[in-house]
Amino acid sequence: MVLSPKVYTWLCGLFASLGSIIFGYDLGVIAGDTMGSRFNDPNLEGLITSILRIFAGMFPVAYFADTLGRRKTIQIGALVYMLGGALQTGARNMDMMWAGRFFAGFGIGIMADLAPLYQAEIAHPSIRGRLTTLQQFMLGIGAFAASWITYGTSAGLKGTQGEWRIPLGIQIIPAVPLFAFILLLPESPRWLAEKGRFDEATKTLAKLHAHGNVNDPFVVSQMDDIKAEIQKATEIGSSSWSELLTDSSNLRRVSLGYILQFSVQMTGVSAIQYYSTTIFTTMGFSATRVLLFQSINSVIALIGEACCVLWVDNTGRRLPLIIGNVASGLSFVVGSILMARWPGTVNKYAHYVSINLTWVFNFFFSACIGPLSWAYPAEIYDARAEYSLSSTRTRAKATAVTSSASWISNFFIAQVTPVAFSHIGWNESCTQFFTYGRSCPSCSALFVWAFYPETTGRRLEEMDALFHDAPLFVANTPYANKQDRHLAEKELREGAFLFYLVCIRRLFIISFCQAPLYPAIFQRGLDTLSTKKRILTNAMSI
Repeated sequence: MVLSPKVYTWLCGLFASLGSIIFGYDLGVIAGDTMGSRFNDPNLEGLITSILRIFAGMFPVAYFADTLGRRKTIQIGALVYMLGGALQTGARNMDMMWAGRFFAGFGIGIMADLAPLYQAEIAHPSIRGRLTTLQQFMLGIGAFAASWITYGTSAGLKGTQGEWRIPLGIQIIPAVPLFAFILLLPESPRWLAEKGRFDEATKTLAKLHAHGNVNDPFVVSQMDDIKAEIQKATEIGSSSWSELLTDSSNLRRVSLGYILQFSVQMTGVSAIQYYSTTIFTTMGFSATRVLLFQSINSVIALIGEACCVLWVDNTGRRLPLIIGNVASGLSFVVGSILMARWPGTVNKYAHYVSINLTWVFNFFFSACIGPLSWAYPAEIYDARAEYSLSSTRTRAKATAVTSSASWISNFFIAQVTPVAFSHIGWNESCTQFFTYGRSCPSCSALFVWAFYPETTGRRLEEMDALFHDAPLFVANTPYANKQDRHLAEKELREGAFLFYLVCIRRLFIISFCQAPLYPAIFQRGLDTLSTKKRILTNAMSI
């Protein structure tokens, strides 16, 4: 049976996101607390938890991705992670554990940063959301597996080294097929074109989108867009990190991506993921019961992530982020109030309600916030150098910068939370989390509503025009509205003959009014041929 192009592309993206299973599994193992009293120093506990992220998402990831390609860089990440996993599994002392966490963190950072980028670059516009949100879905699968494995080893191997060595050793398994077979997947056609390998890029596009037919209108139109991007980038010159800050459109996107990634951790999700076992234990529940709660939590998260993958291209990006922040913030606040009002083992009913609210929080986070925190930044940089300088040559750099916000905030939360529990106690911590949980998600929801343009249904090569033309405050403007997710694909298949005539009409009118600026304006007009809907609307309004 011949797979449809969209199914084949989705499966390629699914395999590339195996690294996210590793990411989620690691979160689940650390949250499982199977190492027990071996690392009961709060400062050491925070360091062991957070060292995983220190070097993840840093600048070397962008360098490797631009130099070696997306697939080889992911392969390197899998290899580095296997080294880190082996060191952790065989750790004889804290030095080996730290070294293992360091290499595991670097490997996870590479895979977590590159998977959404690769997925966005190979995706059909109509399924790009379903593909890029696989990052969080696969993370959920990893956390699900880890929670039940740690539950089993805790129940059956309590007090033995196998209780923590077995879960740490199993984490290496998903990295093996990823390392062995990632090169069998097609390379990013946009990266191939950036390196001047246009024939390979065309064949790859055809393989992904047209059963290998290089003459398919969709393939021809998309390749023309990519070539125009490369040509413009060549005229501008070699890329640099400074482009992300010196150009207003690039700076806007870097800022929005950075704020989104940072705000995700400020919802309190890291404290819940890493230290839910500590939180539940203070309520008087047994260690086995706590791990059962954790396992149920992972099932709920997986359901939420599956909902996001299925519906995100229909709901858009803005609406889930707004609803998710409001709902998760409310559940976090109410749960913190209950735990602060009835600490310890005073009221079991309040504690069960608090646990259920933790599950509610996790569902909305997994269905709305977590997946889109990876998907939105990955797609807003995959744009064409129309008015700004953002293109294939800068997108890996931009995603590395924005991803670092997640790792930095993750490090912060993981480092300070156990110290807070140790110094001010759980009761006071809940009071602080109440204030914290009330303000951060609410601010995030308001910020998304006000400043984040909707990207659903747009081609990657349209994003520069979107962020150049959209006002800073996008609420209640057309740029906040979701467009038909199939529109971009239809445009690529139908061609742009009518658009050329309208664009020429627009250029004639503009050049008549601003004759000295004609050459520059004409060049800009030629660069906007891929954004037909936007220009058609503007031209008709003249």
